[in-house]
Amino acid sequence: MSSATMVTEGVPEDDNVTLVLQEIADSFGDFSNNISKSSQKHKEETARFATQYLHTVQSAAYEAALNRPTEGTLRRESQFMVIEALTIKNGCKTENEIVKLQTEKETMDIDCTVVTGGGTGGAVVFISYKSLGSILDGSFVSKENLTLEQKLDHFQLNSKVISGTTGCKKNCSLAKPVNFTFHHIQMIGESKKSLCVYWDELVWSNEGCHVIFYNGTQTVCSCSHLSTFAILIASVELKEDPVLTMITHVGLSLSLLCLLLAALTFLLCRPIQNTSTSLHLQLSICLFLAHLLFLTGITRTEPEVLCKVIAGVLHYLYLAAFTWMFLEGLHLFLTVRNLKVANYTSAGRFKKRFMYPVGYGVPAVIVAVSAAINPQGYGTAKHCWINIEKGFILSFLGPISAVILINLIFYSITLWILRDRLSSLNKDVSKIQNTRMLTFKAIAQLFLLGCSWCLGFFLAELIKEPIRSIIAYAFTITNVLQGVYIFLVHCLLNQQVREEYVKWLRSISKKTESDSYTLSSSTTQTHVMEKSSNLWGKRSDTSV
Repeated sequence: MSSATMVTEGVPEDDNVTLVLQEIADSFGDFSNNISKSSQKHKEETARFATQYLHTVQSAAYEAALNRPTEGTLRRESQFMVIEALTIKNGCKTENEIVKLQTEKETMDIDCTVVTGGGTGGAVVFISYKSLGSILDGSFVSKENLTLEQKLDHFQLNSKVISGTTGCKKNCSLAKPVNFTFHHIQMIGESKKSLCVYWDELVWSNEGCHVIFYNGTQTVCSCSHLSTFAILIASVELKEDPVLTMITHVGLSLSLLCLLLAALTFLLCRPIQNTSTSLHLQLSICLFLAHLLFLTGITRTEPEVLCKVIAGVLHYLYLAAFTWMFLEGLHLFLTVRNLKVANYTSAGRFKKRFMYPVGYGVPAVIVAVSAAINPQGYGTAKHCWINIEKGFILSFLGPISAVILINLIFYSITLWILRDRLSSLNKDVSKIQNTRMLTFKAIAQLFLLGCSWCLGFFLAELIKEPIRSIIAYAFTITNVLQGVYIFLVHCLLNQQVREEYVKWLRSISKKTESDSYTLSSSTTQTHVMEKSSNLWGKRSDTSV
């Protein structure tokens, strides 16, 4: 603390003020060493030592700035902290003038009259500590010292620690509030909440401070006093909507049944088996497995390794579903293009040796690369899904957005080609009519499967009620009915499939009747044999 105590005597020369501020910026090294040697034994001792150091640094820096012979901004920086000091000598230039100080990404906006105290001179100091947050971390948080509007837990420091002072010895109330902008250390998601806090001698408190804006990367705080400040993030206890939960479970159960029936139809119904039905089959299998795993494993957060595996497999299955949907769009495009050029070779080359490596290989590569880059990106405290923090969700949203965009281009070109062909040929041509119907079905499928996930983009915390609830219901309903759509459109509304269903039902009915007849005949024969045996027995008795 020796360098800080020098300033309290007053330093008139501007150069000496600069040197003193630099010594203050360098003083954190000695403080950190002392903390690591002795104060870590007891949290309370650490807190008291930190409080003493913070008060001394703020007082020393303010005295240095106030005693400058000239006005203006002076900035000093070290490996431990950044100090920006503003000295005012000739009063505020305009009414309601806002003075802005900045240290790297953190800023402080304060009214000029607060700095001068209504007079013509004054000083304000803004300090950013680069590593103090590792000492005064989230363990110095007590819910008793926080005013909370909702249930929060798992508090963590999520910004640099900063200090601001205009010379007030304690947390004096300001005539006008001061605003601070903090840059987050880690991006926060929907399940996290930002809190503006200040260092209250031994713990972090949020009295007199509130959040006026925050997003994933920064928080703006407004405080009615000056002190040492930081941003806390805490986990929000999310309330589940029982109606949405019921819709999810009932809808997914129905969707699973429909996907199973659709897969069996594509697999066993020989008259419709072709490249298109092979694509439908793989899409149905991927969605069936994804929905089944989602229904049974999305909330299994323990053990952590299992949760990460579930999240990774879900990531893979949903990406695989979109990849097969992309292949459907590509196959349709090639088919319709061949109608235009009277060439049927390129669609014929759309073979399984090309389909399966792309359909299942590309999602595997994406998931493998994502897991290698950020293995912590899978699994959250509440659900076994992709962690939306640090932009990792883009490993899912990026590929599906690309598939939706590419398929929209494919279908637009397909419809344009079909329009030209239908205007030049008889509309009763079955091949063109069937292709057109398949195209419209694929477009509807794209909107149901793709746009349902697009609704999820708008489920951000910035969207307020009741719009947020409407989007949540639309997102849930469209997602759980995907299997119902596939079975309805590609099976029940297909004439060939309906005819096969009728044949299957008739064969089952005939088999049942045959079994009943056989059973009846066997029973009758048994009764006749029993009667004959009884009659033969009676005759034997009579003869005796």
